[in-house]
Amino acid sequence: MVKKGDRGALAELYERLEPGLYRYALYASGSKAVAEEIAQDVFLRLIGPGIPYDEQRGSLEAYLFGVARNLLRMRPPSPGLDDAPEPASGDDALRDLIDNERSAALLAAVRELPSGYRDAVVLCDLQERSYEEAAKVMNCPVGTVRSRVHRARSLLTAKLRWLRTAGQGQGVRGR
Repeated sequence: MVKKGDRGALAELYERLEPGLYRYALYASGSKAVAEEIAQDVFLRLIGPGIPYDEQRGSLEAYLFGVARNLLRMRPPSPGLDDAPEPASGDDALRDLIDNERSAALLAAVRELPSGYRDAVVLCDLQERSYEEAAKVMNCPVGTVRSRVHRARSLLTAKLRWLRTAGQGQGVRGR
């Protein structure tokens, strides 16, 4: 229906898939601005002339994630996270600060992974998709997704070893 210009179908598709595409682009790029741009560009390409989507080759969702992945790969990598974490607040400002630091470190480490590993870990671990769903999005066998997720987790564990001990035994002195 989207191919025939049905605006209602496009709106429904956008509401259903845009949040996942945005999160995927956010985790992969580390930038809210880039994620918003990628999510919009994916849908602009869908409604543009000469859509190369072929339903015989896979689902529309997999096609759209593939478009997002290709758009991300065409962008030059940004030097770091351009969106600083929210300032710490609440009863335990130190805990909030440590949690924000850990989240930023994790996202930075994910962005440094090779693209195939990054795609697999973002889809399976951060977006909680099954290996089968990720395989459709990535257009590769399920076994490849499993091995990439395993390798990505190993690489992330090695990069983020210091996070295991950060925050342990850090009570406020002098109380």
